[in-house]
Amino acid sequence: MHVSTLSRAAWLLPWLLSCCLLGSHRAHAEGLTSGLTFGGNLVLTSDYIYRGVSASNHDPALQADLHLTNAGGTFLGVWGSNRSSQLDPYANYEIEAYLGHRFDLSNDWSTTLSGRAHYLVGGTQEISDDYQEISAALTWLDVWTFSVTGIPNAVRYWRYERLSRAPAFVIETTAQWLLYREFFLTGGVGYYHVTGTGPGIERAYGYPYGNIGIAWEHRSWRIDAGYYLTGDKARVLMPYPSADERVAGSIAWRF
Repeated sequence: MHVSTLSRAAWLLPWLLSCCLLGSHRAHAEGLTSGLTFGGNLVLTSDYIYRGVSASNHDPALQADLHLTNAGGTFLGVWGSNRSSQLDPYANYEIEAYLGHRFDLSNDWSTTLSGRAHYLVGGTQEISDDYQEISAALTWLDVWTFSVTGIPNAVRYWRYERLSRAPAFVIETTAQWLLYREFFLTGGVGYYHVTGTGPGIERAYGYPYGNIGIAWEHRSWRIDAGYYLTGDKARVLMPYPSADERVAGSIAWRF
């Protein structure tokens, strides 16, 4: 029996919402609807690179984010991007709904718990590659972030052949350092690991990825340019082309 993606995600959102409500005394006192602020951004990127691979087949992509945040630190939003319909599962767009809460540990440190549901829509899909994930992140100011993500139903591929679903995990760290006035040095590294379900191609595999770049930020505008590297195993684990030794840039407007 086919189970819709929304049904598969049903267990995640109520659980995460409960964590957000119980995790902060301030959120209890003020309520989820207290002090709501609205924000978002529009981004034009030369290549939609995500976790070391290109979901746009190295073509440009237009992306947008809209979110609400309350005074207690709970946030809810939706993000979207076009993608290459020539890549599995031949969808035109990717949409991500997310819910989370930021906990302030001190003036400099914070931690964030969030849940995200990824949907691939449009195109000529014959099977769903939608998935959900839960992540926890530790952040120091706007300088450094370390995150751990669990994906309970990641889709397994091997050389562009869809195999099955299995849990996967992602560890990432990113940083930006102010160089001069509005210019930043940026960088990050990560590791994607999919658990094994058997011998041979069903074994556990993973690959590293990373980037280094420079950014310029002025008021609501930000321009990024970076050089990307990706481990060889990404070429057989993902249905997207590797971003190894690629240069990409983006321009973003935040509101």
